[in-house]
Amino acid sequence: MKHIEETPWWICDKEDTNYCAYSDTDSIYIHAEPLLRHLHPNFDEMSSEEKDNALEKVALKYQDIITGYYDQLAKECFNVDSHRLEMKTECVIRSAYFRATRRYAQWITKQEGIDKESLDVKGLEFMKTNFPPVFGKFFKMILEKVLKGTPQSEIDKLVLDFQEEIVNSDIDITLLGNPTSVKTLNNYVGKLKAGEYLSPLIKGAPANVTSAIRYNDLLRLWNLNKQHSNIVQGDKIKWVYLKDNPYRIEKLAFLEFDMPDKIKEFLIKYIDRRKSFETIVVNKLEGFYSDLGWVLNLNPYKTKFFNF
Repeated sequence: MKHIEETPWWICDKEDTNYCAYSDTDSIYIHAEPLLRHLHPNFDEMSSEEKDNALEKVALKYQDIITGYYDQLAKECFNVDSHRLEMKTECVIRSAYFRATRRYAQWITKQEGIDKESLDVKGLEFMKTNFPPVFGKFFKMILEKVLKGTPQSEIDKLVLDFQEEIVNSDIDITLLGNPTSVKTLNNYVGKLKAGEYLSPLIKGAPANVTSAIRYNDLLRLWNLNKQHSNIVQGDKIKWVYLKDNPYRIEKLAFLEFDMPDKIKEFLIKYIDRRKSFETIVVNKLEGFYSDLGWVLNLNPYKTKFFNF
């Protein structure tokens, strides 16, 4: 569990131990294991369900204590005798990953007194619409396994297997594309001059815009622009990195609903699957591993791969 890096004065003094794992506008998450160990000398012998029940009892007790204190708070701070302030226990979580404000995942085992098993994820990068779903599904899977106590050695193996699957298998190229929209296409395409077959790019063109312009270039070059749709400003597209190819195109967009066979064949032949994995997945994995205190190493041939 990642603790708050700088403890505010209203949580505890600097010399005290901070048990607050995370807080936002209307919630606070407390690391309760030290308290449970104090209350239950047999903590290590207790089952996970027994620990959950013990924690819920503690939380409900503190809920009532804090709600009672709100009477004093209302009188001293707001000069009112009646109020609707109350503290409410929302859930018991067995483990959690807090990356930043409103960006976290938690494994909930009890919610408002009801037993449950659910993974609640908020704001993490792999949930965003511009993150390829095939990568997002993988991230969610390993996140859930980490929260449920899977050791690093097993996570490392899953990462290596996934890398192998992306780089060396025949996964549909449409699943590897970066989903996005093209909002500034007209701002970055120059006028085509005689003898040129690729449109000039205005300096500073974003990757999605560059890839969309190059898609339109290929449609025109291969005389496909009368049978198939050009990408226009405002379209939702996907784009991928390419390996060396005869046209020296580094990245190419496509429309899922209208992809010419020749474009698809070109993409299948030249898509850079390794670069897609490295640019989309690796930096996210490095951040995740770093938060866990692990080291990411994607070279399975090094003698010391696993970080025990």
